[in-house]
Amino acid sequence: MLSRLWQAIAGPMRFGLIMFVLALLMGSSDPPLGDRNEQVRYHTRSIEFNYLEWTLNALGVKFNQLALGLGHYLDDGVQRELLLAFLELTREIQIEERRLQSVFSDPAIEDKTAASEALRERLDGLYTRRERLGPLAEAVMQGQLRSVLEEQDLDLGGQPLPPVLYHMTPAPLGLVVSPREVIRQDSNISLRPELTLAEQIALEEAVAADLDVSTLVVQIGGVGLYPTMVTQTSNINWLAEVVAHEWIHNYLTLRPLGYSYLNSPELRTMNETTASIAGKVIGQRLIERFYPEFAPPPDPAAATSPEPPAEEAPEEPVFDFREEMRETRVTVDAMLAEGEVEGAEAYMEARRQVFWENGYQLRKINQAYFAWFGAYADQPGGAAGEDPVAAAVRELWSRSATLQDFLSTIAWMDSFQDLQSYLDS
Repeated sequence: MLSRLWQAIAGPMRFGLIMFVLALLMGSSDPPLGDRNEQVRYHTRSIEFNYLEWTLNALGVKFNQLALGLGHYLDDGVQRELLLAFLELTREIQIEERRLQSVFSDPAIEDKTAASEALRERLDGLYTRRERLGPLAEAVMQGQLRSVLEEQDLDLGGQPLPPVLYHMTPAPLGLVVSPREVIRQDSNISLRPELTLAEQIALEEAVAADLDVSTLVVQIGGVGLYPTMVTQTSNINWLAEVVAHEWIHNYLTLRPLGYSYLNSPELRTMNETTASIAGKVIGQRLIERFYPEFAPPPDPAAATSPEPPAEEAPEEPVFDFREEMRETRVTVDAMLAEGEVEGAEAYMEARRQVFWENGYQLRKINQAYFAWFGAYADQPGGAAGEDPVAAAVRELWSRSATLQDFLSTIAWMDSFQDLQSYLDS
């Protein structure tokens, strides 16, 4: 019995240690960012996230999950309900965090720290209650994702490689740093998740003033360690997509595209756009198979009607977030290319207020905002603007017969030139 148990555990655990070492090597293999990172870390060393400690803890959680052998004792229906119960447990936290974000985004509130004091105290109490069902819920989702990956021919002998392992946890925050004169991610320092928004803003302002750069602290949805890190959520569709997204990063890490992630901004965009496309496809399939009641409704525009619709009074234009953000990015790129740095920054703040008035509570829109969100470009427009790299990845996806074809092609590329040459050929 002990021998069989060790055989079941040893493979994934050894693989996890190998992946962790690779992640450390990747994280220190980017000399061009070294000087800037060290300058930024002057402000962040005491509040940085400890990945080594987190990974060792996550591997311990996975060890316990494997020892429990959840799949052998609970039927599919019970597993479904277990995961949904965990998501409901986190719903209240999600609501309170949105309220806190609203306070710090509202330009009408001057003393944001005082206005948010009661909310922050309530959140501190809620955070202590969200760990109870986590390990069991993770085991459920891992098994379901493994089945979907097998359907997509992304397995080897019945086992996805790497095996699916993830851990739900409060994910670190990320301090993103971009030059002011051009949109480019020069640094992304992981910070402890318990930092208050007041502390995040103070850090942004200190780094920006010291180094004359654009800064933004962002909430990270997941990190492609091994086991992968996924932030806790109450949204079943989002969870399925992000778990799949981060597994794709694990898949790519074993191939040229993944281990070249840090070599250029173009490769980062290729990686993130690939993971975004594949994560959506896999996540949607998981929902359709195991949680069909949560599947998004079909697009009404795709439905056909035997009769033309009756004439209706014209409606007021709907605010299109992606198109408005694309327009903002394109305009900013043009202004920065002309050297109008301060004008571009004033324009971004004015646009932020337009988004706010239309219900999108963005705390900042700046160069760092676009440097971060512009790399996740599985759909046209948005924060990526007219980025040709993301457009090329989407073009490859549109030409691919299956998801497996798409991934097996792009995974072996290690430059944007490779992608361009492939599409041209």
